[in-house]
Amino acid sequence: MTFLILPALDVWRGRLAVATAEGPRSIEAFGGDPGAAARAAVGAGARALHLVDLDLAYGGPRGLDVAAIRAVAPDATLQVSGAIGDAAIGRAYLDAGADRYVLGSSALADDRRTLLVLRDAGPAVVVGLEVEDGRIRARSAGREKEADGLDLMSTVGWLHAAGAAAFLVTSIDRVGGLGGPDVALVRRVARAGRPTYAAGGIRSLEDLRALRNAGAAGAVVGTAALEGRIDLAEAFAWTEA
Repeated sequence: MTFLILPALDVWRGRLAVATAEGPRSIEAFGGDPGAAARAAVGAGARALHLVDLDLAYGGPRGLDVAAIRAVAPDATLQVSGAIGDAAIGRAYLDAGADRYVLGSSALADDRRTLLVLRDAGPAVVVGLEVEDGRIRARSAGREKEADGLDLMSTVGWLHAAGAAAFLVTSIDRVGGLGGPDVALVRRVARAGRPTYAAGGIRSLEDLRALRNAGAAGAVVGTAALEGRIDLAEAFAWTEA
């Protein structure tokens, strides 16, 4: 299976932004235009995009215009995230044109709600695992993390048995930085036998190689791509080699 690189586009009030402890902050890359960023990523060879609805993530209503991204990336797989907590919200993104969505870690504390999502969306849902110190701790932007969290591997085991199609593993302490991914963490989750995607700290093609060697099916690349530290065209060519 080809390693899938998903350039991340965080969108707030219709513009490109980044999440910070103080709230969303607009950025000037691509003139702040999510459509231009999506068009450039697809032009470089992207087959999938990771779209983050920061309006929802910071406690507001859905704000991401999926249809606008679909218009400039008609053939790309669109994966949406943003602290999505239930089947109804996830279904709204699918109906708007997304191919799949990430169930936020905050939903995992409620077994019934998680099962409803898995039954409703099936392969169209990726379960988000935000991890710190071996435990799943919801890192919804602008909201406090769970104090105790859930044990990572026992939760992964339960989700596997419940039919989870794929996982997105995010190292909380590496989000937004360029310190490198937590390869060991990704390897642990990938051993569960489901497609596992990595996020957090990815800064180079070498990091992507390390994640693929650890069993990851792909990776979400954010800051490094926007800042030009990773040449996306080179990275996509590597995945096809």
